Amino acid sequence: MLSDRIQKLSPSITIAISSLARDLKAEGKDILSFSAGEPDFETPQGIKDAAIKAINEGFTQYTAVPGIPELLQAVATKLKRDNGLTYEPSDIIVSNGAKQSLFNLFQATLNPGDEVIIPSPYWVTYPELVKYASAIPVTVETNESAGFKMTAAQLKAAITPKTKMIILTSPSNPTGSVYSKEELTSLAEVLKGTDILVASDEMYEKLVYGIKFVATASISKDMFDRTVTINGLSKSVAMTGWRFGYLATANKELIAAMNKLQSQSTSNINSITQKAAIPALLGEVDTEIDNMRKAFEGRADEAVKLFNEVDGLSVLKPQGAFYLFVNIQEVSNDSITFCKDLLQSTGVAVVPGIGFGSEGYFRFSFATDITTIREGIRRIEKFVKQMKA
Repeated sequence: MLSDRIQKLSPSITIAISSLARDLKAEGKDILSFSAGEPDFETPQGIKDAAIKAINEGFTQYTAVPGIPELLQAVATKLKRDNGLTYEPSDIIVSNGAKQSLFNLFQATLNPGDEVIIPSPYWVTYPELVKYASAIPVTVETNESAGFKMTAAQLKAAITPKTKMIILTSPSNPTGSVYSKEELTSLAEVLKGTDILVASDEMYEKLVYGIKFVATASISKDMFDRTVTINGLSKSVAMTGWRFGYLATANKELIAAMNKLQSQSTSNINSITQKAAIPALLGEVDTEIDNMRKAFEGRADEAVKLFNEVDGLSVLKPQGAFYLFVNIQEVSNDSITFCKDLLQSTGVAVVPGIGFGSEGYFRFSFATDITTIREGIRRIEKFVKQMKA
């Protein structure tokens, strides 16, 4: 009864772990969950106020599929101010989170047999959406010693006549790595003279620690023309439940195709969310965003220190986002079993690295309070000591 393409699709391992942790907690078990990629902060008040105003003014009807004009202009203003990118409002479409933006992009561009280069570790959804579009995910395994970033040599070696697109994520989920301007420039050199598209997922752009974020499309005119920029407000502005993502590309044919697809699927996103997003995009809650960033950075510093004191574990300090990708290879090369046993014996929920394409690791979200983080790492340390005994 089911289609071939839906049967090829795997459920999200992060959602599965988070759901299991919630179920165990509902049963009364003492569960500490570090599995979900969701900030523990409230949405800034200025955004809430804009939403309340929209409701009170009756802004509750359908809008244009890509978004209301003032919202599209706000996205364009943000991209120019923060990233030096010049897009027209007509180059932008807002969707129900960046996940839908990616879905629209893959469905509008990929054909059966097309190859999409995905550096690993990767966000769990990338290869699944590529497969759903009947294309082929081509994984490029990055090294911890290189900061989990794909090199120009690796990219060059992975390109074939069937390569249609590469996916870059900076800052990265799950590793927290961030590509520098020099690293992006070297990748751009490899792509010169090709027709390969670049999907640049920049969702965690505002959450960087001690470095400057560089947008992929800002590297050169050539990269601007081939790059589709994907971003949103879920992570850096604590708006996960509002479902706001956006996509920008100078390719008029491509943006028209994605508008057509969205018009036949979800149509416009929630009208209230559209109004609420405007102050966030225009910088009116930047103080709150920076306060969240500082809190995450402090948590990252302490969590890295504590993990690296555990015999058998190690972790790199993240340059961005709110995840640690913890190396467990001294104690286990079966991350699913490790994480399952950890949850059952200690009540600590983390996500197996194999779900991100890299065995021998787990992802630990530090998007929670420091007291919980300390207790979680204490339980993990006790569990690892028992494994090594």
